[in-house]
Amino acid sequence: MPSIENLEPKLVWKHFDEIRKIPRCSKHEEKIREYIVNFAKKQGLKTKVDAVGNVVILKPATSGMQNKPTVILQGHMDMVCEKNSDVKFDFSKDPIQLKVKGDLLTADGTTLGADNGIGLAISLAILEDKKLRHGPIESLYTVDEETGLTGAFAMKSDMLTGKIMLNLDSEDFGVLTVGCAGGGDSMIELPVKMQQPGNGGRENIVIKVSGLRGGHSGVDIHEQRGNAIKLLTRMLWKVSQKYEFYLFDIKGGDKHNAIPREAYAKLALEKKNKNAFVTELKTDEKDIYDEIKPIDPNFKVDVELCEPSKMVLDKPSRTKLLNLLHGLPHGVHQMNYDIKTLVNTSTNLATVSVKENTVVIGMSSRSPMKSALQDMRDRIKAIALLSGAKVSEGTPYPGWKPDLQSKILGLAKKTFKDMFKQEPKIEAIHAGLECGIIGEKFPGIDMISIGPTLKNPHSPEEQLHISTVDKFYKYLLKILESV
Repeated sequence: MPSIENLEPKLVWKHFDEIRKIPRCSKHEEKIREYIVNFAKKQGLKTKVDAVGNVVILKPATSGMQNKPTVILQGHMDMVCEKNSDVKFDFSKDPIQLKVKGDLLTADGTTLGADNGIGLAISLAILEDKKLRHGPIESLYTVDEETGLTGAFAMKSDMLTGKIMLNLDSEDFGVLTVGCAGGGDSMIELPVKMQQPGNGGRENIVIKVSGLRGGHSGVDIHEQRGNAIKLLTRMLWKVSQKYEFYLFDIKGGDKHNAIPREAYAKLALEKKNKNAFVTELKTDEKDIYDEIKPIDPNFKVDVELCEPSKMVLDKPSRTKLLNLLHGLPHGVHQMNYDIKTLVNTSTNLATVSVKENTVVIGMSSRSPMKSALQDMRDRIKAIALLSGAKVSEGTPYPGWKPDLQSKILGLAKKTFKDMFKQEPKIEAIHAGLECGIIGEKFPGIDMISIGPTLKNPHSPEEQLHISTVDKFYKYLLKILESV
């Protein structure tokens, strides 16, 4: 595995190398919090830790800079833990294995964790470096951003005093993010009846969809990447119109905010129909491949024998399930009227699994507009209710409305132009950031979101562009000096 500690800036990469060794899946941030708190103690810096585990580290202003306003540096401690199914890796204990190819840093078959590990490393380097010039700094590290932003939701008003915030969770160097979508999850529970499949004359097979790119359900949703659950369902629904079979398991997806890359279904069918059944699937595979190969060239469908099951879904349950999965929406629902390239409303059919007599389906919807977000969730609920399913909705998180008159935005624009001799892009994104929640909790806070270039977060294709880290670090230091 390549060494990254000799890359510039050395302090940043030193911390990133330590962070990639620490387990920090969402809701399991204990060890990364311990690392951050122990770091602060070694540096002689004061810390605050709240009831849910959010951490703030306070660094005093450097000499002569005491009258500058306090700046909040903000990132989240958790990461999306995704891996390819053929990779043996335990996120609860194994360090992320790094690969360097030219200017790209990736992991070996897993997510890299640069979302938001590189943001953490950058802020820790700033806290450690005694040579920098800056005003007072509050460095905020939140828990559980990826699965519900619960850390930001739980923050109390005494955690922060600063009125300027630089969120370090953006993924394009040279882009200043000034707004984001809100979001909310829907959980569908479809009751199903199970029966014994009967004796003899059947073949038990598993159909596996894999090779899809997946990705972030907000940032990448507009690319129309394949959804493994939707594609598997499409094939099963179609073949069910010609052949009878018993379905006894279906599973796909793992995280609400990741487009499903893999899915499988296990079923039993009459042996005499197997060859025709598989031929039908392979014809559908070719048709789908022809449709999506520009964005998902590695899509494939494998059919293998599997162990039989003592219990299977009865025919009405199978029919209801396939109708529901095939009918549920996925992808972009509406584009923004003002910013033509920005997604306004979308939804992600994220997960499906069978739990005893219930099939559980997870959906995640996004929109910067509260009414449009709720309409998307209402549509999901209406479709689910038609199938006799029960729907529960998680608490939605707010979007972040752009403020183009922001003073910190103005400074960030000027600093970028002075340093790099070009104008930065000003954008809102379809992903969720903690800025919306923090802005509601701390009225009047002036903020932007920035970061080095990171591609394909939330998937094993995650890539950090190494050269942008040094550029971004110097840019951030200049902003802190100039505030």
